[in-house]
Parts: sequence; C-alpha cells; structure tokens
Amino acid sequence: MKTIKGPALFLAQFAGDTAPFNTWDGITRWAAECGYVGVQVPSWDGRFIDLKAAATSKDYCDEFKGVAEANGVTVTELSAHLQGQLVAVHPAYDVAFDGFAAPTVRGDPAARQAWAVEQVELAIAASRNLGLSALATFSGALAWPYLYPWPQRPAGLVETAFDELARRWRPLLDKADDAGIDLCYEIHPGEDLHDGISYEMFLERTGNHARANMLYDPSHYVLQALDYLANIDIYGERIRMFHVKDAEFNPTGRQGVYGGFQSWVDRAGRFRSVGDGQVDFTSVFSKLTTAGFDGWAVVEWECCIKHPEDGAREGAAFVRDHIIRVTETAFDDFASGGTNEAANRAMLGLDR
Repeated sequence: MKTIKGPALFLAQFAGDTAPFNTWDGITRWAAECGYVGVQVPSWDGRFIDLKAAATSKDYCDEFKGVAEANGVTVTELSAHLQGQLVAVHPAYDVAFDGFAAPTVRGDPAARQAWAVEQVELAIAASRNLGLSALATFSGALAWPYLYPWPQRPAGLVETAFDELARRWRPLLDKADDAGIDLCYEIHPGEDLHDGISYEMFLERTGNHARANMLYDPSHYVLQALDYLANIDIYGERIRMFHVKDAEFNPTGRQGVYGGFQSWVDRAGRFRSVGDGQVDFTSVFSKLTTAGFDGWAVVEWECCIKHPEDGAREGAAFVRDHIIRVTETAFDDFASGGTNEAANRAMLGLDR
C-alpha cells in the first residue's frame, strides 16, 4: 500500500479571461491559496501552456514547472481530453465537436483527425519532458450513437467500430510506451470506453497494451448505476489516474438514467460539488489505497448548483481529509509475543 498524493485540482473548469484565471502564474498561485499542492493541466489551453514548446524544449518545461513550484504547486499530469475525443468522431457529432479543433482544420474531418493525433503525440512528448508518468485523455467514439439497440444493430457493427478505434490508438499507445507514459482513458458516457466491458473490448484489441490504462472517476459510474467500488476491485491494476468528482442519481417515476433531455439541474443524475453528492469517498479512498494506487487525487469540479470557487476551496480540504496516510505498523503489534520457526512448529504440534 502507498499513500495517495494530493490534493490536486484539474484546471480546465476554472480557466477564464479574467485574473487570476487567465495566466499560468495567476491560476497556480490561486490554486495554492485554495489549499492545493498539485494541478492537472489542460494541454489545449494556450493561456497556460504552449504544447508544442513543451513537447520540444526541456528548458521550456523546466521554466513552466518552476513557475508552478514557486507558487506552491506541482504539475501532476497533462490532460488531452479534447484532442483524444477527436481521434475518433462519428459523423453525427462532426459539428458539435468541431470547436475542439484548431480553426484551420474545422469542417474537414480527415484533417481534424490528423491534427488530433499530432496533438496527442505532442502531449505525450510534453509529459515526458515534464517528468510525468501519465496523460489523461478520452477515447473518442464511433459506436456511441448506437448505444441502445433500436433498431436492431447489424451484426458486427460494434466489433468493426472497436477494431477501428484500436487501430487508431495503437500507434499512440506505442509512442506513449516509448516515452514511458501511461495513457489514461477517462471512462465516460459519450465515449466508446464508457464502462468496464467497453474498456475490456478496447484493451483486448490493443493486445492488452501496458499503456492502455484508466482514469477512474466515480461520478460517471453513479450516473450509470454502475458499482463504482467493485470497479476498483476489478480494474485496480489499470487505474493510474483519479478524478475526485461527486454525483447523485435520484430516479423518479418520470425519468431515470437518460434524463429526459433535461438540463443538468433538472436531471435525475447530475454532477455535484465534492462532498455534496452520493459517492462514498471514504470507501473509494480506502479501496484505491489498498489496491496500491499511488497517483494523485485530483478534484474535477463540476456542479450545477454551487459556485466553482467555493467548490474548489471545499474540495481541497475534502481530499486532504480523505487521503489515508498508510500505516507502517500493524495495529496489534503491541500484543506480539515474537516468533521463530521453532515456535511456529511447536504451536502447530508438528514436532511431537
């Protein structure tokens, strides 16, 4: 067992055009003032990081880390969620996801995908130059529009989608392996990798690639009515990143998992600020600790009710209170009478 590191904060939801949320110096200083000791960085946000420079210049990365450390926080990981999403986009979502890409490739799916692949490659290289070990991403989705089998799915449709998804990601996984970086797919509705079974389908097609790992976020499992604690028991060895995000699921006679097309505040399943939802984080931290997870506990703030700055400050204290400092002694050592092989054999009656 190892002690989880933290608290850290994912900066994506806090980036803005006003101080202190519009500069690297400003937002890291603010995060430290909130009580965080680490930050997870959205690699697409040029207000914080020049991804190409980070991928090509160790000096740039040293300066980048130096600013954060001077303000009291460590860079925990980079995130390439938006770029990973664009590695695989079903045509139904072309318009919706186009805004994630650079203006020069919008409206051109092939160019957009090539740009996304290059971006993930840059994020892998930048992670290496920053001395990190994991990169967060989405898998993208080709099969997601066919989640519910009506009309009946043609035989082989899902298999073909996952074959293609693995084909696109395998070269990136190999590059990540060469760089010593785990790609951590956030298991998330809207992605083809949205639960354990779909992750296993992908993993099998990548040859159980050592770098095809998980970002564990229990909030997305609550909204699917999935057992988020048993998930740790099953996939503990593959969980390399952890988002501390809360959620609640309160089905009624009028709506359930699908939410009836309602806004977030009116859905049966909705994200809440950490500590305000239904996730049993005491058990989550216990299970991750006993599973050997030694990464960062990263608050991802999403809530349809509470102000983000309040959620951020509360989240830092919440994580600090839930991190378990692993014991170095057994609680009943005080009653130990000592032992040796001869005594053990005598206690078992083996030398009579």
